[in-house]
Amino acid sequence: MKRSETAAPAADGRTERGRQTREKIADAVLSLLDENQAHFPADKVAERAGVSRRLVFHHFADMAELAEVAVNRRLEQLATQIRPLPTEGPQELRVTALTEQRARILEGVTPARLAVMRLENPSPPVQEAVRQMLDFARLRLTQVFAAELDPLPEPARSDLLNGLDAVTTWSAWHHWRSSGQSPEEARHTMAATVRTLLAGAERTPEG
Repeated sequence: MKRSETAAPAADGRTERGRQTREKIADAVLSLLDENQAHFPADKVAERAGVSRRLVFHHFADMAELAEVAVNRRLEQLATQIRPLPTEGPQELRVTALTEQRARILEGVTPARLAVMRLENPSPPVQEAVRQMLDFARLRLTQVFAAELDPLPEPARSDLLNGLDAVTTWSAWHHWRSSGQSPEEARHTMAATVRTLLAGAERTPEG
């Protein structure tokens, strides 16, 4: 009895240490990605994590698996930064709140999205995580701009939603940032484009 009582805590301790080591290694990959390093060989990751190269491959089958775990970890971290957005009130208040949050999230997710693009065959969990992010972002648009979207007839409503979706997701953000805009300039461009789309929809005749 005493043996089993002491064995369980020891096993739990090893499991917790293993989990912490995996997270430390994944965070090392993320820190390299945040420094815009396109490649992260095992030796460099091990050095950054403060572990041995052997330990890296003890916890991960290969570097592709490690990259996917790191990407999922970054997506989970960014998800905790999402806060409720206003769904009522002046349009300008809602535009500002949405674009400020999107700019912060999209800038943070850029290294992970670039890493996904470099993966030859992203795993189903990674692809699903990205898809869920896109679906959630689109849903938020329908909530924040319900006052503008809901009165519109189809296909005008879908056209406006598709336009808003296109200019507030990562592809547009990456285009602006890659074109030389600073994060603040890119946020300003996003907000101005959203305002233009909403203003255009207001002038669309019904029917």
